[in-house]
Amino acid sequence: MSIETGTHERTSQVAPRPGLWRTVKAYVALTKPRVMELLLVVTVPAMILAQGGLPNLWLVLATLIGGAMSAGSAGAFNCYIDREADRLMKRTENRPLVTGEISDRNALVFAWVLGIVSIVWLFFTTNWLAAALGVAAIFTYVVVYTIWLKGRSEQNIVWGGIAGCFPVLIGWAAVTGSLDWPAWAFFLIIFLWTPAHYWPLSMKYREDYAAAGVPMLGVVRGRVTVGLQIILYAWATVAASLLLIPVARMGVVYTVVAVVAGGYFLARAHGLYHQAIRGREGKPMRVFHTSNLYLSVLSVAIAVDPLLPF
Repeated sequence: MSIETGTHERTSQVAPRPGLWRTVKAYVALTKPRVMELLLVVTVPAMILAQGGLPNLWLVLATLIGGAMSAGSAGAFNCYIDREADRLMKRTENRPLVTGEISDRNALVFAWVLGIVSIVWLFFTTNWLAAALGVAAIFTYVVVYTIWLKGRSEQNIVWGGIAGCFPVLIGWAAVTGSLDWPAWAFFLIIFLWTPAHYWPLSMKYREDYAAAGVPMLGVVRGRVTVGLQIILYAWATVAASLLLIPVARMGVVYTVVAVVAGGYFLARAHGLYHQAIRGREGKPMRVFHTSNLYLSVLSVAIAVDPLLPF
């Protein structure tokens, strides 16, 4: 009997752990970690470029922590605001506010706390400019994109996508305390890349967005129009990547990578458009994944180039 009691006690002590772990995972999901990861990918290269070499490792870590919390706060606000639309979309049906793993109130509190902590953290570990840019990033994503543009304009991701450009500026400001032309050139790359990256996704999940009443370009325009817009923004992105060469005095490695990776990105974008003008659906997710690869490879080249003697 004592053995059974002991077993029962051990079981009751262990039982809460899976629930706690699921709750932690739910809060992490609320921050949109995939989006956060993509944003942080460009922060370190921006800091290396600003330094002209390897910056202080503690400063890098502090900036990444602050940037992650800032992006996570924006993601949590987005999930809270879009919770009703998310319930109508298959793509978002497993988000924690849809499944009920996190209450609406707790999600909102979490978003506010994470956002405030991120700004305070950036202020004390980097500088006031990086902290101010963190505020601007959250405001742009939550207010400009999520509240104002997302449900009203087919160009929502163009201007709302500015929020995704802020990690470059935050990283640069953390190192230099200022914003110089190379930072803005890098900013321009991300700004132009965002529509070419996101619109293929809107083509893939057109029915989802239509059901939720979100006027993404892939919903309100035909495949040919969307495909053409993706091409135009892809070309503009590659042009901006080449602009970084004279502005930031990039070397051979970056130049070669920008040309080769840009050519591959353009080939995928043109392939999708050619399928569209033939009346075929094509493979928009191939362009989506290619855009991720392109930005990652370009970011690595930006990080490596200043460390090389040529």
